[in-house]
Amino acid sequence: MSADDELSLLVIVIDTNPIWWGKKAQGEAEFTLSKCIDAAMVLGNSHLFMNRTNRLAVIASHTQESRFLYPGKRWAFADLFGDGGSSMESNCSGSKDGKYELLTAINDAIAEEIKDLMTKTDMRGQQTETLLAGSLAKALCYINRMSKEVKANQEIKSRILVIKAAEDCALQYMNFMNVIFAAQKQSILIDACVLDSDSGLLQQACDITGGIYLKVPHMPSLLQYLLWVFLPDQERRSQLVLPPPVHVDYRAACFCHRNLIEIGYVCSVCLSIFCNFSPICSTCETAFKISLPPVMKAKKKKLKLAV
Repeated sequence: MSADDELSLLVIVIDTNPIWWGKKAQGEAEFTLSKCIDAAMVLGNSHLFMNRTNRLAVIASHTQESRFLYPGKRWAFADLFGDGGSSMESNCSGSKDGKYELLTAINDAIAEEIKDLMTKTDMRGQQTETLLAGSLAKALCYINRMSKEVKANQEIKSRILVIKAAEDCALQYMNFMNVIFAAQKQSILIDACVLDSDSGLLQQACDITGGIYLKVPHMPSLLQYLLWVFLPDQERRSQLVLPPPVHVDYRAACFCHRNLIEIGYVCSVCLSIFCNFSPICSTCETAFKISLPPVMKAKKKKLKLAV
């Protein structure tokens, strides 16, 4: 199969949690959300430059929604495969600095969408966790859509890169694991670039799907790590000296309190995990028969008759 018959799709999921980025901007002005977006755009532009058949999608994982930064609503679906013709020219407003017009249009679209997303953010509710599981599910749906739209003689290879900022949310454990196994079944790699604290969920996702997990030691150097580790595809990675795999935290979250546990109780019917024993499964409502130890009857003492 020639290089033109292989499409390489890269979906970048960026954690845009405004609470985490707001705290980071107050304590360390050297690295902000805008610089993270710039690094992601450079990675996306480099991926498109590697081959003319490469494709790109960028998703913002927010606290209230998951939004496509690129392609947006104004992009025709034919543009994604290079068949848009005049519609692509209408999307590209032109480049004043000699840069490729498509890259200029992509960067402008991402900047406009992220500005609109952050402007309309309302943090009055109780939702403060990043909806990462929903963003990954949306990425899988987009990959599935793209795979059905390719030509008969073409093959598409897809991978997902997650740029994680905020901490994990144990409430998303079940949805997250469903997404991981769906990606494994479709042979889709999930890579993780973690900016702050380690993510046990993303460690499992990378280990199960065959991706790379990397915790960036110096956040201002994010772009260097993105280009070094995550720009090469799966075939080229075997020829590079990449960071060694990390120890994977395979602890599961209990269904009752959503806490990560090492030892717990598992329902034999639905495989739900609980940190405390319950005679009735709260998920499938199965009642368990508990075999109690036999009760030993006390021996009656014989009364001795006085002579």
